[in-house]
Amino acid sequence: MENANYEKSPKDYMGEQSTEDDLAAVTARTLNDILMEDPLMCDLPKNVTLEEVNSQIALQQGQSITVFIDRHNETTVPVVVPQRGSTVLDLKRAFRRNMSLKLAREKIYTKISWRYVWKNNWLYFEGQKLKSDSDLLEDLGIWNKCHVSFIKRLREKGIKN
Repeated sequence: MENANYEKSPKDYMGEQSTEDDLAAVTARTLNDILMEDPLMCDLPKNVTLEEVNSQIALQQGQSITVFIDRHNETTVPVVVPQRGSTVLDLKRAFRRNMSLKLAREKIYTKISWRYVWKNNWLYFEGQKLKSDSDLLEDLGIWNKCHVSFIKRLREKGIKN
């Protein structure tokens, strides 16, 4: 049993002279409309990526956690990582992706040296510096809705960074 809506091609909606850009725009608008009507997805940004949708679904199913990273300038960035088996490195990568998307959406085109960021800052949670990228978040006591912050990385005498 076929639905009449599925029998039409995209050209029927837009005319014969549609281009790929037009089709992409119509698809994006339609997807945004669908997501805005969904109670679980309505808080996603308008130009959402597939990764963000998948993260939101995993979060709703209890497969992922949200970790809030507090930056020096007192802004908090929510980062979604898998609940089981996530490491400090996974948290850093998720923060990097989140910041890249945020800057792109704000149309701020600047190159961030993440090597410089991690060389000069520690992630800090409940009195401990997250020094090892291979440490599991659950072993460190980082669970859903925990706050992790940045602290300046000071040079320690006799230890090469």
